[in-house]
Amino acid sequence: MSIKPDHWIRKMAKEHGMIEPFTDQQVRNTDNGTKVVSFGLSSYGYDLRVSDEFKVFTNIHNTIVDPKNFEDNAFVSLQTPECIIPPNSFALARSVEYFRIPRNVLTICIGKSTYARCGIIVNVTPFEPGWEGYVTLEISNTTPLPAKIYANQGLAQVLFFESEHPCEVSYADRNGKYMNQVGIVTPRM
Repeated sequence: MSIKPDHWIRKMAKEHGMIEPFTDQQVRNTDNGTKVVSFGLSSYGYDLRVSDEFKVFTNIHNTIVDPKNFEDNAFVSLQTPECIIPPNSFALARSVEYFRIPRNVLTICIGKSTYARCGIIVNVTPFEPGWEGYVTLEISNTTPLPAKIYANQGLAQVLFFESEHPCEVSYADRNGKYMNQVGIVTPRM
């Protein structure tokens, strides 16, 4: 298995729709010159953007976080250009980009250093071979202060690993429970 460089990612995005919409270069400024948290194609990965849809964790209902019996009222849903995550809390969001992962590719998604240096950790599980959908992103604020997340800007980097052989059973073949995600998807059993 080998990590794939920018020209491979570009080819897979353009010829196979692996990433849509696809930004062919690293973007650091808007057209009017405003600085943004970078997104788009990088040397050995792709920096995905976070959409303006967020589910911010709240405990107003004294809910217990239970992955086997998750209650959606543990979140407040927001659509906003800037999301404030309370201290020592987290939010779920989704990517702007839709991904289609080939049968012989596995990805690892890690947070961007700009946010990590502010105590904001992005946790995303691997995109398995055959998976497709918008990515549900978990954003943790590890600080004792509120943290701001900017919609439509970079949040995490996706690294692509290609195998010489396709997997025997893909995520799609298993009818994975997070296949074809459209919005923010909370835990499923």
